[in-house]
Amino acid sequence: MRSKGQIGLATVILLCATRLLAQDTALPSGSININLAKDSPVTLVGMISNESRATARGAALVLDLHMALTFRNAGASRIHGVMLRVVSQEVTLGGKGSVTIPSMNIAPGEAFPVRIDMQLVRPTQMAGGPLVEVDLDGVLYQDLSFYGPDRMHSRRYLTACEVEAQRDREYLKRVLAQGGKEGLRQEIFQIGGRQQAAPLSVKVVPHGPAVTSAALPPEHPEKFAFVEFPDSPVEAVQGWAQVAGNEARAPNIEVRNRSAKPVKYVELGWVLTDQAGRQSVAASLPSAERDLYLAPDKTFTVRQDTTLRLFSNSGQPVNVQKMTGFVNQVEFADGKVWVPNRKSLQDPALLKAVAPSAEEQRLANLYNRGGIEVLVEELKKF
Repeated sequence: MRSKGQIGLATVILLCATRLLAQDTALPSGSININLAKDSPVTLVGMISNESRATARGAALVLDLHMALTFRNAGASRIHGVMLRVVSQEVTLGGKGSVTIPSMNIAPGEAFPVRIDMQLVRPTQMAGGPLVEVDLDGVLYQDLSFYGPDRMHSRRYLTACEVEAQRDREYLKRVLAQGGKEGLRQEIFQIGGRQQAAPLSVKVVPHGPAVTSAALPPEHPEKFAFVEFPDSPVEAVQGWAQVAGNEARAPNIEVRNRSAKPVKYVELGWVLTDQAGRQSVAASLPSAERDLYLAPDKTFTVRQDTTLRLFSNSGQPVNVQKMTGFVNQVEFADGKVWVPNRKSLQDPALLKAVAPSAEEQRLANLYNRGGIEVLVEELKKF
């Protein structure tokens, strides 16, 4: 049993660095730790990691992780979301990752699988202890209560996914009640169509361009047009970004808290339109400030050192003509999360730009695998 209330799956061992430096090799036994606290609501049933590899590249060790974990719900409530934190080292870039499983419905005592497929980097001089630590960052329950240290903001992410999932399941249940199985089938077809609807794609480049490209025209500030949602607790007041050719960067958007509760996180959707009126898929513009506290009726400017590049589906750069913004997610100081309702997302300015939610995609995939009867039975479980 590990100190500080944690249980290690494997014994901590000293790794022989020369063995790993010599060649591409399987991870040694005991080099992966699964850490679960004493009061963890999930327990580890099993782990298969024999496909994971370690490769030396200069002064770094590259870890290709391919792991199949099985956990059990050891609590008394249904689990609707889980996030794991996967770490090879804490300091340099490429040493941490996460695995998120939203839209779950795991009963007490039920086992569930989790796949970890990622690549991490670790300095070769770090020769002691496990190569990889896997921690439980958060568990979300059916009633939206939460367990976990929340170092990866798993509470906000899992809660937003669950609120979206509840919204979309209720909508599909209404479709089934009003239009029967054929109506539900047509709605699933529309979800598939929305996945292919946006004729333009965007590439998000963090921290903006390193240098100004000679191939782009001079930058100029361009204002956002905003889609307003009547029930949104936060209003987008005004905003602009620097635009040049197919690039839009450094957005600044002023928002106002029009609710009665303080807000700690705001996420905006960002849609680009070309000269022919074609739209991109919506990109995310989260508030970057870690200590955001937006009191009722106060304003705040959401800034991001980010560049969006607009392309046709064939990969050709397309000039940005217009930018549309909308409030996509709000987290209050008490941990509750707001997302747009179905009616708001059916606004003509967004209908083809907002991709299906994770739950819509899950249910559409379920229909594709099992047909309408399987989908109907799945909706009855909630």
